[in-house]
Amino acid sequence: MGCCIVGCGKGLPALDVTNDELATLVDTSDEWISTRTGIRSRRISIEESSLDLAETAARQALGWEGALPGFEQQSAFAPEDIDLVLFATLTPDALLPSSAALLRRRLGLVNAVSFDLNAACSGFVYSLTVAEALMAASQAHVAGASGRNHYHRALVVGAERLSRITNWQDRNTCVLFGDGAGAVVVEWRDDAPGIISSYIKNDDDTTNSLVCPASFDSSFVFDQNGVNEIAIQDPAALLADASLDRIDEELGVIEGVAAGEPRQSIRMDGQKVFKFAGNALTNAVLEVLNRAELTLDDIALIVPHQANERIIKYAAKKLGLSLDRFQISIEHRGNSSAACVPMTLSDAYDSGKISPGDKVIMVAFGAGLTSGAVLYEA
Repeated sequence: MGCCIVGCGKGLPALDVTNDELATLVDTSDEWISTRTGIRSRRISIEESSLDLAETAARQALGWEGALPGFEQQSAFAPEDIDLVLFATLTPDALLPSSAALLRRRLGLVNAVSFDLNAACSGFVYSLTVAEALMAASQAHVAGASGRNHYHRALVVGAERLSRITNWQDRNTCVLFGDGAGAVVVEWRDDAPGIISSYIKNDDDTTNSLVCPASFDSSFVFDQNGVNEIAIQDPAALLADASLDRIDEELGVIEGVAAGEPRQSIRMDGQKVFKFAGNALTNAVLEVLNRAELTLDDIALIVPHQANERIIKYAAKKLGLSLDRFQISIEHRGNSSAACVPMTLSDAYDSGKISPGDKVIMVAFGAGLTSGAVLYEA
């Protein structure tokens, strides 16, 4: 018995931005980007919100619009069939309500408990792990008998608009990121193993290798003495939030912000992230295998986070695997954070690389520093 993936989908913005187009913004070229990252273009949302992308992915996963290969025989789920919605994102359209609550409302999922989760690029793996844990715990506790919620089916989404927090004048980061969404529906089944093992881990990012401070533009009318009369009389005389300086110093961005860089934008030390990512990906794969008492020979496909093709190649070499054991979708997507893994999983189903009974590993790493993996049987 276990938590089984019974639907999958993705949503992509219409606009495809090539490396040559980015070369008009910063000093770069298609050759420079593609040889270092494997990326040739990325999707950028213009009119599509994160919620729009998530809705498209969710509708496909629910079987409402165009079921993917492997799920054609699955009947479409009714809105009331979904008990739980987890929405992984670091770029929500709104702080209130949560993205999960907004998606619940759009789709009419009247019975679903809904909340967001931010674990950066590992967000989808973390969310799927949380969903599985809640569903497993609820099986022995029927609502009404124990007073606990009962979760039988969940919609797990990863959706991002990293284009909104990218500094398009920073060639070290702007070439990497894109927008998109992916989703799965998971169902508890007594006759199938589903998720066999999972692993999530945090390490401290003591060198601030990957950060993005938040920006706030609402009026602030207080100082150390209480209400500031000048700020009350002149709304344009916004007072500085003194706490932001401490955060900027802690994240190592204070000099950049002082020099005029956009505060709310991604800053990354590529070499440090690369070193962490390659090891984190490899370790997560081995750990989730160990917990399942399986070996790499048992695995049909690995679906990794799509941060950089070189990271995937590095991990493949460390694991002693050929690249054809990995689903690679970065060429025309770039890094879309929490959306990467479910979109890449969708690609694997769409191309027929996953068959019933196959054992598959989804693995991710990201800011925090976060990492994790989920091993399941299709």
